[in-house]
Amino acid sequence: MNRQLLLEQLQRHEGLRLKPYRDTVGKLTIGYGRNLDDRGISEDEAGFMLDNDIDLVVAELERMPLFLSLNPVRQVVLANMAFNMGMPTLLTFRRMLGALAEKDWDRAAAEMLDSKWARQVGSRATELAELMRRGGACR
Repeated sequence: MNRQLLLEQLQRHEGLRLKPYRDTVGKLTIGYGRNLDDRGISEDEAGFMLDNDIDLVVAELERMPLFLSLNPVRQVVLANMAFNMGMPTLLTFRRMLGALAEKDWDRAAAEMLDSKWARQVGSRATELAELMRRGGACR
């Protein structure tokens, strides 16, 4: 079989859509006709997307001098939060960010836990706040 010919045809016939959409029969679809309702994605594809998303989050955070001033564990905490809620929402955590600038780890952790986000994510927030407080592994 001529795989290259098939690839070119499918790209032309299916078209590329980078955001999910409903196809002509109502199936949730993305990319070049990937039927997410019936096929989903593979574990490898999910890992590839996760790696790309981590790269994007870290690149955004690295534009913040505050992020660069933190130790690696606290950087991971901010990256985890930014991944979960997005940078615009992370930037609304002004009191937490202020505490980080002052290297007041206890206050930063308390501000993390005193949020709607913490109530939504539960144990994730508790774990991350403890990492922020200690600056090292908590397990």
